[in-house]
Amino acid sequence: MTTHSTKLLIVDDIHPVFMEKLQANDIAFDYEPAFTLEDALLRISGYTGLVIRSKFKVDAAFIDAAPRLTIIARGGAGMDNIDEDYAIAKGITLLNAPEGNRDAVGEHMIGMLLSLMNNLNRGNSEVKNGLWRREENRGLELGGRTVALIGYGNNGQAMARKLSGFGVTVIAYDKYKTGYSDAYATEVSMEEVVKRADVLSLHIPLTRETRSMIDDEYLYHFRKPIFFLNGARGGIVDVPSVLKAVDEGRILGAAFDVLPVEKFPALKDTDWYSQLAQNERIILSPHVAGWSVESYFKIAAILVDKLIAVLAKK
Repeated sequence: MTTHSTKLLIVDDIHPVFMEKLQANDIAFDYEPAFTLEDALLRISGYTGLVIRSKFKVDAAFIDAAPRLTIIARGGAGMDNIDEDYAIAKGITLLNAPEGNRDAVGEHMIGMLLSLMNNLNRGNSEVKNGLWRREENRGLELGGRTVALIGYGNNGQAMARKLSGFGVTVIAYDKYKTGYSDAYATEVSMEEVVKRADVLSLHIPLTRETRSMIDDEYLYHFRKPIFFLNGARGGIVDVPSVLKAVDEGRILGAAFDVLPVEKFPALKDTDWYSQLAQNERIILSPHVAGWSVESYFKIAAILVDKLIAVLAKK
C-alpha cells in the first residue's frame, strides 16, 4: 500500500477512526496529541507526514525543519494556520476536510440566527431572574427574508441547504466562482448583496485579501438593517466596526462563533471584548460551530481516506 519510509506525526487530538484506518492500511504513525510546537520541531525531521488541527502555525521555519515532509493533513476546513504557498513550493501535498464539518457549521449558525431574531438568550435570562416580559421579547420571523452568503464552497452550500425549509430567499456571492446557482441559492453580485440582504453570513477563508474585510466601509453600503453572522474566521471582521453598526441600528443583531483574538486571558485584554460581552444584541460561542460530536468523527474519517488515497499513489 505504502512504502516503509512513510511515517506520520499526529500532533493534535483526532477521532480514533483516523488511527484505526491507518493501522488497517499498514501506515506507520506516532500519535502525540500532547506535543507542543517545541516538541514537534525536535521530532519532525524524522517524519514524512504531519497531521494537525489548530495547535500551532506550520510556517516556513517549521517546514524547513522537516526536510522529509511530503504531506500535511489538517483536521478541519480552513488551512490558515499553514503557510500554503511555501508548503506547495516545497512540493508538499496539503489535505483538509471541509466536508466533515459543513453541516455542523450550518446548523450552529442558523441556531445563533434564530436565537438573535427571537431574543432567546435575553428571554431565558430574564425568566430565570424573575422577569416575565412578553412584549419586549417579541421575535422576528425568518421566513420571507433574504439571506446573503459570502462564499459558496462547502460551508456556504451546506448553510443554503439548511435554510431551504425556512421560506427564505438565499443569495450568494463568491469572488472565485461563477455559474454556481443551484436549487438552494442564486449567484449574485456584491452590489445585489448590499441591496437585498436581511441577513449576512460569512463562509470564506482568512487570506491576505479577506483579513478585516468587514469594516466600516463595507458595512456602510448595506441598504437595510441586517443580522450579521460570522462562523468563518475571526480575522475577516473588524469587531469595532460591527459594534459601531449595532449601536447605530444598521446591524440588528450579530453572532460570532469566531473572533480575531480567541481564548482567555488574551480575549479579555482586547479593547472590544467588554463591549461584545455587555451587548444583548450580540451572542458569542467559543469557536465550536464546526466541532460537533458528529463532525469530530466525520472530519477524521474523511481526512484519513484522503490521506490513504494520496499515499497509495506515492
